[in-house]
This record gives sequence, structure tokens and C-alpha cells, in this order.
Amino acid sequence: MATRRIRTYSELIQIPTFEDRYAYLRLGGIVGEETFGIERHLNQSFYRSPEWRKVRRDVIVRDNGCDLGMPGFQIYGPIIIHHIMPITLEDLEEGSDLILDPNNLICVSDRTHNAIHFGDKSLLPQVPIERRPGDTCPWKK
Repeated sequence: MATRRIRTYSELIQIPTFEDRYAYLRLGGIVGEETFGIERHLNQSFYRSPEWRKVRRDVIVRDNGCDLGMPGFQIYGPIIIHHIMPITLEDLEEGSDLILDPNNLICVSDRTHNAIHFGDKSLLPQVPIERRPGDTCPWKK
């Protein structure tokens, strides 16, 4: 039986680039793959709990509302709090420390969240190209 590599927010914030943070978190699942199946009501109930709402607010403040906690990648729109180590039905049923541990949570945009889960790097935000005077004139190279 293979052991899972434990990943944490403490390690993640040491990674200097957005792309490398994505690579650290990438799960590469399958589109349409069920996480909780018919037991989905359990995780939805958890995400409405006062404990989750408080830790969610704390994580947003800690990450300044930035995608992957990366300065300069502000999230304009809904902020998703992603579990770095994915939680399972058993984690919810047993009240695992992983589900509310800020060291297992990070702010992400919806597109980044989908990229992490499904391995589609094209969904990641692109850094604007730095423009210079005359750089769009093909004869001025």
C-alpha cells in the first residue's frame, strides 16, 4: 500500500511561483469523478457549519483573498477554500483534524480549483505580458 505524501500550507507558501504552487497541489482527477457520491449531503452540511464559516473567514484574511495565497493574484469573484490534503467521507464522519486545520487550507479561484482537481493547467490565470513602446511594430525589432 502506497503512502500519501502529506502536503501543507506551511510548505506551500515557501514555493515562490504560482505555477509551482499549482504543481504542488495538482491532483489530476477525472472530470465528473464523484467525491462523496450519494453522501454529498454530509459535506454540504459541514460547509454550512459555524465552525467551517469561521475558519473560512480566517483563511481568506490570512491569504489576503489571493489565489493560492500568492500576492498579485487577487480573486475577483467567489473564493473557494481548498483542502490541500483532500478530505474524505471518513474524515467528516470521524471529525478529523484535517477538515478545519488552517495548515490544510488555501484560497483558490473556481478556475484554479478545477485546474487542481482535473489537471487542466490552461485554466490557471495568466500573468499579463509586460509591454514596451514599439514592441507591437514588426519592423522595429
